[in-house]
Amino acid sequence: MNRSNTGASFDSVHIILDIFILVLAFIVSFSFWGNTINSTLQLRAFASVYLVCIIIFLLSNRTANIYNNTIFFYIDRIVRRETFSFILAVVSGIILILNVSDIGTAKRFLIGIACVSYGLIILEILFFRNIIDRIIMRRHVPRVLYVGSKDSYNKFRYFLKKTSIIVNEIGYISFEEDDSIEYIGKLQDLEKIIRKYNIDQVYILQKREMDIPYLQKYIDICIEMGVTCRVIIDTFRRRKSYSYVSSIGTYPVFTFHTVTMNNMQKVIKRIFDILFSIFAIVITSPIMIITAIAIRIDSPGPALFKQVRVGKNGRHFKIWKFRSMYQNADDMKAQLQELNQVKDGMMFKIKDDPRITKVGKFIRKTSIDELPQFFNVLAGSMSVVGTRPPTIDEVEKYSMHQWRRISIKPGITGMWQANGRSSITDFDEVVELDTEYIDEWSMGLDIKLLFKTVSEVFGRRNSY
Repeated sequence: MNRSNTGASFDSVHIILDIFILVLAFIVSFSFWGNTINSTLQLRAFASVYLVCIIIFLLSNRTANIYNNTIFFYIDRIVRRETFSFILAVVSGIILILNVSDIGTAKRFLIGIACVSYGLIILEILFFRNIIDRIIMRRHVPRVLYVGSKDSYNKFRYFLKKTSIIVNEIGYISFEEDDSIEYIGKLQDLEKIIRKYNIDQVYILQKREMDIPYLQKYIDICIEMGVTCRVIIDTFRRRKSYSYVSSIGTYPVFTFHTVTMNNMQKVIKRIFDILFSIFAIVITSPIMIITAIAIRIDSPGPALFKQVRVGKNGRHFKIWKFRSMYQNADDMKAQLQELNQVKDGMMFKIKDDPRITKVGKFIRKTSIDELPQFFNVLAGSMSVVGTRPPTIDEVEKYSMHQWRRISIKPGITGMWQANGRSSITDFDEVVELDTEYIDEWSMGLDIKLLFKTVSEVFGRRNSY
């Protein structure tokens, strides 16, 4: 039978303490201002509403992870979250009171109970650790043994002390044959050490190079002896990635990712893209009409040019631009490869490109050729701000590191366009700029890059 403990991180002591504090607040308030209550019926109504407020407060705290004992117990963070929960409970209480009872002369009681409740909650937060220590007492705290190097032990203990978890640290033992007095033993003697020190829990600070079968036998020893074993996973180097632990069913899932946007931020960015692209299409439609006519007069062929480009994580899509080259431009590209100014041929850029038409030169200089891409943004294949969308043949040359630049939607503008544009001829520098954008993304950065792009375009700098 596989029975998962879904409430393993639930801090039941904290929730009991909150209930006690709030009930105490009601008793204290009644002692001072109970004479303002008109009748027993009104008192019952107030008590019932207060009970509902307590439940709302506790549920809001639970949603905010206040009762998760692994959360870092920073005072300002806890005060902010519990204040929000308290305000939510008070507002709900006011709405209920106005519907179930006439307040009459009991205003002082209601104001008093709100002030006393909040005051006691703040005092509880400030002295939470001391209160918990006294409630649990040291003899009821699990006796913990650490397995691993001293450095790993100190680093983990630093994080542990920021949480609400309270343990009685007995000592730590080494993986190897280490006779240092800092250790109370070695891993090979785990069973004897558990017996000698009456250990309740063992934390194994896993080494990256450690084989799982080697570690498994010591986990089995703990399981056989009824001792809780916690493995601190250090198998993977995170480098610049972000990580979080979740679960699917009873399977723990350790997730690593490098794209900073969460689901809500993706929605916000998408809404911004839709609104901005609609606005841009409406504002620039006269320019686009005039440009289309000028292109048709200047050289034979359609006004619009479509090309298959590579989008997010290798997806193909058709990009729309105003045609700035002669119709046989792709056939001429192979003959001009030796004039490419981008190292390693990872991109194709030539100053005074002979394939560009007269009108094409102007619309490239002013970036008017890219205006139809707002339809790509509206359709969802591109974003207003992102990374430059590469061609299929460019992507085929990408190294593993360079592939990361297409891990988000491509954009009409981005770090490359706003920081030098065509003056940057080193593709590695382009990749560095794009990955910097991915790592540092925010809506503020998007807006900043839009303004810088406008400055580049109107200044007609670094474009050919």
